Amino acid sequence: MFFPSKEDFLKLAKKGNLIPVYREIIGDLETPVSAFLKVCGESDYGYLLESVEGQEKIARYSFIGCRPQAVLKIGGRVLEIFETDNTGGFGLTQTIQLGDPLLELKKFMSKYRLAGSGESLRFCGGLVGYFGYGMARFFENIPDKNLDDKGFPDALFMLSDTLIVFDHFSRKLKIISCAFLKDNSKNAALKAYREALKKIETITVKLDANAKKPKNKVKAKRKVEIKFAITKKDFTNMVNKAKDYIRRGDIIQVVLSQVLSAKTVQSPFGIYRKLRGLNPSAYMFYLRFKDLHLAGSSPEMLVRCEEGVVTTRPIAGTSPRGETEEEDRRIENKLLNNPKEKAEHIMLVDLGRNDLGRVSKFGSVKITEFTRIERYSHVMHIVSEVRGKLKNSMDSYDVLRACFPAGTVSGSPKIRAMEIIDELENFRRGPYAGAVGYFDFSGNLDTCITIRTILINKDMAYIQAGAGIVADSEAQREYQETLNKAKAQLEAL
Repeated sequence: MFFPSKEDFLKLAKKGNLIPVYREIIGDLETPVSAFLKVCGESDYGYLLESVEGQEKIARYSFIGCRPQAVLKIGGRVLEIFETDNTGGFGLTQTIQLGDPLLELKKFMSKYRLAGSGESLRFCGGLVGYFGYGMARFFENIPDKNLDDKGFPDALFMLSDTLIVFDHFSRKLKIISCAFLKDNSKNAALKAYREALKKIETITVKLDANAKKPKNKVKAKRKVEIKFAITKKDFTNMVNKAKDYIRRGDIIQVVLSQVLSAKTVQSPFGIYRKLRGLNPSAYMFYLRFKDLHLAGSSPEMLVRCEEGVVTTRPIAGTSPRGETEEEDRRIENKLLNNPKEKAEHIMLVDLGRNDLGRVSKFGSVKITEFTRIERYSHVMHIVSEVRGKLKNSMDSYDVLRACFPAGTVSGSPKIRAMEIIDELENFRRGPYAGAVGYFDFSGNLDTCITIRTILINKDMAYIQAGAGIVADSEAQREYQETLNKAKAQLEAL
C-alpha cells in the first residue's frame, strides 16, 4: 500500500509542489548496511546516517539515500550546482559567486514547498552533506594563510528525492519518494505520482534481492604505515605558543589538532563498517561523493533545530576508558572532579549558551543536562545539553550560522581562538571540525561536529584529532589525547 492515495495526493498538490509518497514494509530481516549495499551499490553518490545514543543504546532512525538529483559543491568563493536532466544525465547547471553560502542554500531549497505527510515522517529528504571548518570565513573575518594541500571542497551536499528510513523501534522501514510537481496542472500531479510509485517499486525490488558481498581488497590483516603531518616536538611547540597567548589574556582556551594519514586499499564503505563496530557513537555517517568519502562516528552534536527547538550538546573533558567497570567508575569520578576538565567544560557550555542566545527567544535558553558522563569504545567524555526556543524571525540556516564552528573544536573567545589556530596549524582543516548533517524539506536541521572521522580520497585516508589547550595544559598529555581520540579510526584502517 502507498501513502497518500492518488485521491489524497491530488488534494495535497493544491498545497505545495513537493509531496512525500511512501510505502512501509517490515524490516526485521534488513539492516542499514545491507540496505545501503543493495540500493546504492557502486553508485558515485550516496549517504548512510545512523546513530547510537549515549550508553550504547540504539537510536530510533537510520537514513539512506543515493543517486541524487542535485549536488552542491562549494570551493573558494564559488558554488557549483550539478543536476540531473530529463534524459538522466548529470552535469553542471549553475555557477554562483558566493557572498553568504547559507543564503544560497536557503534559496536553492526554497523552490521546494512541502505539502502533507512530512509531519508523520522523521526525515523525508533534503540536503545531506558537510560544511568544512573553513566555511567560518564566510561569517567571520578569519585569516586563511595555510596551504590547501589536499584540495577538498569547502562544502558538499547532495539532494536525493528517494530514500529509505529505518525505524528500529517498530522494525519497519519506509521507502520514500518525494514527488516534485513542475506545474499546477492535474496531469503534472498524476505524472509525478506515477514516477514516485515507480521509484519506490524499484527500491523495493532491490531490497528483495540478496546484497552483493562487498569487494574485499584486503586478503589478510596488514600493517598500515601511519604518517604524521607534524612531529611531537612541533605539537609541543604549538601548545607552548598557545599557552603564551593564554597568559597574555588573548584567549582562555584553544583547540589544536594534528593530521595522520595512510595509504589504504580497503573499500571506503568497508572502513565505515569497521568504524561503526569499533566506535558506535551518537552520530555515525558515511558520505560518498565520487572519489571523496567521509566515514565518521562523531559523539558530538553541533546543533539541531527541530520544530522551533534549538539544541546543542557540548562535549569537553576526555579520558581513556578503563579495563573494567570498576576502573571506568573510578575514572569517571576522577574526570568529574578534575578542576581543569570541569572548568574547561563549563566555559564551553557557556559558549554554547551564547551561540543559542543569538537565535533563541529571550529567556528561553536553558541547560537541560549538566556534566554527565558518556562512554564510547576507547574514551569517555563529560557532556551537557543546552536548549532554546527559536526566534520567529530566524530559521535553521540562521542557527547553523550562529553556532558554526563549535567552540569545542575552536576555543574561547571563538574568533580570536580561530585566528590563533590559523597561525599555529600549518595546514587547512578541510572537513575536520566542521559539520556533517542535513537541512530537510520541513525546515529542520540536524548536524554533528566532524570529529572521529576518516576522510578517504582515492587511496589515501586522513584522520585529524585535537586537544583543548588551557593555562595549565601539559603538552605531553594533550598530544596523547589526540592519539586517544584517533585510536578507533586507526584501528578501522
